[in-house]
Amino acid sequence: MDGKMTGGPSMVNAPTYLGWSIFNTLCCCLPLGIAAIVFSCRADTANTIGDGTRAHEHSRTAKNLNIAALVIGIIFLIIFIVLKVLFPSQQN
Repeated sequence: MDGKMTGGPSMVNAPTYLGWSIFNTLCCCLPLGIAAIVFSCRADTANTIGDGTRAHEHSRTAKNLNIAALVIGIIFLIIFIVLKVLFPSQQN
């Protein structure tokens, strides 16, 4: 015996970014957030079956989608604030 465990897939530790994906779906940009959740789940599945290459690939895609969703969400928030300051609602 050489000390290696056999009989099952080994776990890979590529980050899934699932929490960030859920946050972005709820707060920033729904379409990109949903895509990020899909790739986060794919990364988790690849981690579980021990496919390191796919896990890192899906993890990188989820991270990029999360960054894009966060940036878009911040841009929309800034536009909304600017519009509210420039054009306040006229209530009598």
